[in-house]
Amino acid sequence: MTQTTAPTHPSALARLRDRLLLQEDLNFLLTNRVPRLALTRFMGWFSKIENPLVREASIAIWRACTDIDLSDAQEQRFKSLHAMFTRALKPGARPVVMDPDVLASPCEGIVGACGAVDGTRLFQAKGFPYEIGELFGDEEAARPWHGGQYVTLRLTSAMYHRFHAPHDGTVEQLRYLSGDTWNVNPIALKRVERLFCRNERAVLRMRLAGGQPIALVPVAAILVASIRLHFMDTLLHLRTLGAQPVDCAAPFAKGQEMGWFEHGSTIIVLAPKGFALAEGIAEGARIRMGQALMQVGSTAPCA
Repeated sequence: MTQTTAPTHPSALARLRDRLLLQEDLNFLLTNRVPRLALTRFMGWFSKIENPLVREASIAIWRACTDIDLSDAQEQRFKSLHAMFTRALKPGARPVVMDPDVLASPCEGIVGACGAVDGTRLFQAKGFPYEIGELFGDEEAARPWHGGQYVTLRLTSAMYHRFHAPHDGTVEQLRYLSGDTWNVNPIALKRVERLFCRNERAVLRMRLAGGQPIALVPVAAILVASIRLHFMDTLLHLRTLGAQPVDCAAPFAKGQEMGWFEHGSTIIVLAPKGFALAEGIAEGARIRMGQALMQVGSTAPCA
């Protein structure tokens, strides 16, 4: 007998959540006017509990409150809430566009602000600019991306949390900047100036096979203050490293897994002049890891 799958509809809890999230003042209050750092550290500890009762209850609550889809997960049973968040996918679940003239999306995400870097300025939301040098923690280090292109990709808690190399290339430098854990949802981005420059983040500088530099900036958020990078023998989290850059030489093939967020947050992708946004990349668009993000420019390699 063929088993049919019932259509997926939002649960009552999910509908209630959505109604509450539409109330901007309440949303901002609930997700920001709390002890953010303490709550984030607690979540990091709690999510790793493997006690069966705690695990099953927490996973059930999370699934009821979100639109998470685990059908493409490599494993269907998880030893902890953390294991569910950082799940691997079945082989082939995310096809990667292999055209060498295309920069693939490193992660799942909802496209936020994107487009041309206005000299040295990017935008987190309309009317809320920030300086690329402040994001990087170093004005001079940000120079190759002045006037380039950028895309902000926001991961929700229900999305696939691992991120991958957008192109063949080598990670040459890592800079880790400790900071706060403001929520990175659109409501907070319209209220908190320079939010991405305030939050904990990593700056990964990568050089493509053609010599062009790109940068990936994973930004932490409330409940999300740990990032795993496969080429670093450490779990990066609050105060693990100082702001000094760490030189490295980690080669990656396009689509190869680079690491993961512990829960979900934002990655800002930056490219130099000559790159252009791929078709369909605009604010509010949803994109999957491996889909076209930018057209690779023919700009001469720069420092």
